[in-house]
Amino acid sequence: MKFRKIASLLTVAAVASAFAVGFGCKKKEEAPAGAPAAAGDTIKIGFLGALTGDVAMFGKPTLDGMKMAAEELNAAGGVLGKKIEIVEADNRGDKQEGASVTQKLISRDGVVAIVGDPTTGITKVAAPIAQKAQVVLLSAGATGPGVVENGDFIFRNTLLDSVAIPACIDFFAKDLGYKKVAIITSDNNDYSVGLSQTFRDAAKGKGVEIVADEKVKDGDKDFSAQITNIKSKKPDVIFFSGYYTEGALIMKEARKQGLKAKMFGGDGLFSPKLIELGGDAVEGTMSALGFSPEQASPVTAKFVEAYKKKFNGVEPGLFDAQGYDGVMMLADAMKRANSADPKVFKTALGQTKNYEGVSGTITIRENREPIKSPLALLEVKGGKFALKAKVPVKMD
Repeated sequence: MKFRKIASLLTVAAVASAFAVGFGCKKKEEAPAGAPAAAGDTIKIGFLGALTGDVAMFGKPTLDGMKMAAEELNAAGGVLGKKIEIVEADNRGDKQEGASVTQKLISRDGVVAIVGDPTTGITKVAAPIAQKAQVVLLSAGATGPGVVENGDFIFRNTLLDSVAIPACIDFFAKDLGYKKVAIITSDNNDYSVGLSQTFRDAAKGKGVEIVADEKVKDGDKDFSAQITNIKSKKPDVIFFSGYYTEGALIMKEARKQGLKAKMFGGDGLFSPKLIELGGDAVEGTMSALGFSPEQASPVTAKFVEAYKKKFNGVEPGLFDAQGYDGVMMLADAMKRANSADPKVFKTALGQTKNYEGVSGTITIRENREPIKSPLALLEVKGGKFALKAKVPVKMD
C-alpha cells in the first residue's frame, strides 16, 4: 500500500510538472513578438529574398546592394554610433519559407527592419508577420497591389506598376505608335495577375486596343496555342506580365510562328537570364524599371562607379540599386528620428521626401507608397539591356 501511494504521488507530480512546462511554452509562443531595439554595438537589418531557385536573379543582387550600403555606412562611422549588420537567409522563392524566414529574422535574430522580398507574392506573406511584430518591412522590388495595406510598418521604395504602366502606355501610343496589344498573364503568379489588371485599367481611354488576353502558368513550357491565337489578332506589341523564364519561351514560340511583335513587361523580365534563355528571339523585348545606369545622375554615377570597382567591372542592375537604397533610406530615417526603434523611426521613414537615391528620386506618400522618377524603359539590343527612353514621372 505504501509503495502504491508513493508511486501515485510521483505520477501526479510528473503530470503536473509536464502540464506546467507545456503551458509555459504555449504562453511563450503565443505572446506577440515585441519590436526589437538595436542592442549592443550593432543595428540588425534582415534580408528577405531568394538566393537559390527561379527568382534568385532578383534576390542575390538585392543582397549585394544591401551589403554595399552597410559597408559604406560602417566605413563612415555607422548609424547612431552603431554598426549596421545585414542578416541574411534564403527563402528559395517559396511563400512558406518566406514566412518562416521572416519570423526567424524577427524572433531569433532581433532585426529592427527587413528589406525584401523583391517579389510581390512573398512580400504579401511576410508583411502581416512584420506588422504584428512591429518591425519595419521595406520591399525593394514588390510592385503589385496588396502590400502596404497590411499596416503602418510596411513600406516599399520601388517604382509602382500603377505609376509605371500608364507612363509606358502613353509612350507607346504617342511615341511608338502602338495601338493593338495582346496581354499574356501567368495566373498562378500574384505579381503577374496584378500587373495585367493594372495594364487593362490604364489602357482605358488611351487609344490602345487589347486584342487578345491569354493565360499561362509559371512553369509552363508550351505556349503554341496562346501564340497561335495572338498571331491571328496581329498585335503591335505583346504585354507579358510574368517573369523572364516564361517570357523567353513565349518569344521563342512567337518567332517560331513568324509573329514579329515585340514583348513588353515589368521588372520581372529584367534579367540576363531572359537573354540567355531566349537568345535572338528576345531582341527588342522591353522592360519598365525604376533604374538605369545610363544617363545617370551624379548620385547614381557615383554608385555605379563604386559598384563596378567592387564587382570587377560589372554594372549594377535594378535590384542592386533598390537594395542599396533600401538600407540607406532606413539609415536616413533612423538618423532623422535619432532612434533605431522601429516604432519610432517608421514615422521618419514615412516622411521621406525627394530622397536622392541611386535608383531615382523617391518620396514616400501618406499611404507609405513611393512615388519615384524617372521611369527607365530598357530594351534588349545586341544581346544586352540598353536604355531606350527615360520617361519622367510626376512627383506630386
